[in-house]
Amino acid sequence: MKITGTLIWYYYICRREVWLMSREINPFEDNPFLEIARIIHENSYEREKKEIEFENLKFDLIKRGKEKIIIGEIKKSSRFLKSAKMQLLFYLWRLKNKGLNFTGEILIPKEKKKIVVELREENERELKEAMREIKRIVSLEIPPKAEKNKYCSKCAYFEFCWA
Repeated sequence: MKITGTLIWYYYICRREVWLMSREINPFEDNPFLEIARIIHENSYEREKKEIEFENLKFDLIKRGKEKIIIGEIKKSSRFLKSAKMQLLFYLWRLKNKGLNFTGEILIPKEKKKIVVELREENERELKEAMREIKRIVSLEIPPKAEKNKYCSKCAYFEFCWA
């Protein structure tokens, strides 16, 4: 099973979402929070090259920096900053394993924030542990038990857990 940036993202939010996504059970597309995120993504950083695919990786944008090429992830808010950082670090790690050395940026247009992300040894250890745990979750016959957290109320998967 190929681990994607999306699975890394969900791992840091909700283990149950990892299982659902791995089964291609998609969230409700009419969730207003997903729609807002799509609009922000489509209308931000219009001059940059967007939606770059490389193997099973999908970056929001790529641009040339002063010293390195920058991989960018556009996010609606800083609410999921840990997930966004780990997703971007996953991309940087995969690229590093292909001999490509990039820098990352998390871009939050509504908050006018740009957060630089650099891959470091301690991040690599955390990513490898997350990937082991994702593989374990995906191998389960049934989804992990739903656990309420601060993200549940606006989650597009809410009905899968609490209906």
